[in-house]
Amino acid sequence: MTLDAPPNGRNAKGETRRVGVEIEFAGLPPRDTAQIVRELFGGELNVVSPHRLLVEGTRWGEFGIELDTQYAHPDKALLEEGHEQDSEWMRQQHQHRLEFHRKTRELIGDMVTGLVPTEIVCPPVPWDELPDLDSLFEALRTHGAKGTDASLLYGFGLHLNPEIERADVDYLLAMLRAYLLLASWLRDEIKVDITREVLPHANPFPKEYALKVLDREYTPDLDTLIDDYLHYNPTRNRELDMLPLFAYLRPDHPHKLLHSELTKPRPTFHYRLPNAQLSEPHWGAVTEWNRWAAVEHLAAAEASLSARCDDYIALHNRPWFMRMTSRIKCWWHGRSSTKR
Repeated sequence: MTLDAPPNGRNAKGETRRVGVEIEFAGLPPRDTAQIVRELFGGELNVVSPHRLLVEGTRWGEFGIELDTQYAHPDKALLEEGHEQDSEWMRQQHQHRLEFHRKTRELIGDMVTGLVPTEIVCPPVPWDELPDLDSLFEALRTHGAKGTDASLLYGFGLHLNPEIERADVDYLLAMLRAYLLLASWLRDEIKVDITREVLPHANPFPKEYALKVLDREYTPDLDTLIDDYLHYNPTRNRELDMLPLFAYLRPDHPHKLLHSELTKPRPTFHYRLPNAQLSEPHWGAVTEWNRWAAVEHLAAAEASLSARCDDYIALHNRPWFMRMTSRIKCWWHGRSSTKR
């Protein structure tokens, strides 16, 4: 598949923009998955715990592979507890507790392997090297990895973390607007799995927020853009999660979501919508990047973006009975076409 170039492939420093990729799947435990990553990209295997491994020193950096549940891994806070001032007997007791804790978490991981997904968190990859990363998806398929459509229980996703081009509010607002306008098209293209639709992990933006942001009278500064986002979207579970980016841009912002352990500050968009379509030949990061690139192209086309914002506002500000009439006409037209 041909890789679509973004309108600007470099960041504010003039460096090639990078894309983080995260993929969830079943059918392969973390250790086997880590071996596949190492065979493809080299590096050294680091077993952090039985169900959490790293492949370090690849051409792009560090791959993280683990069972996607905190209960399969030792508690970091417990491991880092200080007991230097305790007596020898108390330190021994603490070591016994740690050993029991590790064994218990390992047993939990063994029990849930196959029920919870394995996750690969790839290092940031230059956008123009994504075709090389797709060899990983082909290898996962070959070794029996199962994606979203393999079971009704598999609400697995692929996440992209495209590095921002720049951090000014005009660019970020244009990207948000482009995404809101293309969100329905993306869902149709991806054919978001019913299980993922039911689960809250990639919920659409509320209509009230879309109407606010797409109104061309809306000209916020960066702090207002962030505050409005948090007001209308007090959750990580959005198809385009802006929290990691906002936490990076405003580390002193008081909102608790920007300081959650699960919110990792980084200069990227966190795009959560795609399924993990491992059953489809040739599907991979390039497929989903090309869909994302359509958002970037619309954001960069100022006249087209403005016109589509105006059309959206005009459509959704019509009286409800006019909107309903239009929907009935579209439905009837589609039904009639099908019968022909």
